[in-house]
Amino acid sequence: MCVPGCQEAVMRRLSRRGFFKGLGAAGAGAAVFTAFPPPRPAHAQGASFSRVVDLTHPLGPDFPTFFGKPQLSMERNAAFAKDGYNMFTWTVVEHTGTHLDAPIHFSADGADAASIGADQLVVPLAVVDIKDKAASNPDYRVTPDDLKTWEAANGELPNGGCVVMNSGWAQYVTGEKFRNVDAEGVMHFPGFHVEAAMYMMEKGVVGMAVDTLSLDFGASKDFSTHYAWLPSGRWGVECVANLDEVPATGATFVLGGPKIKGASGGPSRVFALV
Repeated sequence: MCVPGCQEAVMRRLSRRGFFKGLGAAGAGAAVFTAFPPPRPAHAQGASFSRVVDLTHPLGPDFPTFFGKPQLSMERNAAFAKDGYNMFTWTVVEHTGTHLDAPIHFSADGADAASIGADQLVVPLAVVDIKDKAASNPDYRVTPDDLKTWEAANGELPNGGCVVMNSGWAQYVTGEKFRNVDAEGVMHFPGFHVEAAMYMMEKGVVGMAVDTLSLDFGASKDFSTHYAWLPSGRWGVECVANLDEVPATGATFVLGGPKIKGASGGPSRVFALV
């Protein structure tokens, strides 16, 4: 969601007292964040699959970004016609395209991208469909009630698994509606409510994914879902694609995140094994 320096900018706008007061109004506080056990790996569901769904958007310099500025450029180092091979130098902000949010992205000392165990990157997947609600309210946030409705139809959320929001927003990725900025410069797209994040933590969910630019909804001013979720040792994935091709339950999520020391995230190749 954020480029480097985002957290510092956010925290400058929010006093510590004001931040936690806001979370208190949502029924959550700092003490609650540490009350849940750290995420535990779970065996991915099923020993076989019949197809692979690519949940990754193609990434280019024109891919929409949270701050509305390009975050990828490519400089050619070699051309096949001249050199016998092709090679580029990339300049890329970590949080660009379909990408990982590592715990350290919104915490002082959380795990970096290279430190997330492989057994937490291949996990059971739950797809929560809120397309109808998002179509009528672009500021919609996934709530605990949405998750409980999913559980009533599909069983418990997967302990050690990933829960992904399917808001239908991926269809807008090539146009201005993906960021959906109003006249005051505020974005409007769906995300997870912090109370839903707390509920998922209670269930032992390890990963949260969205088909939008942020785990928080676009108009968020405090990034409360990021600050609740990531410091607990969990990861997020933003800008996921092709969720309509994945069933509500039974698939396995495969996160091919970058194994870069110190990285707070990075562009990733993400799959669902169905």
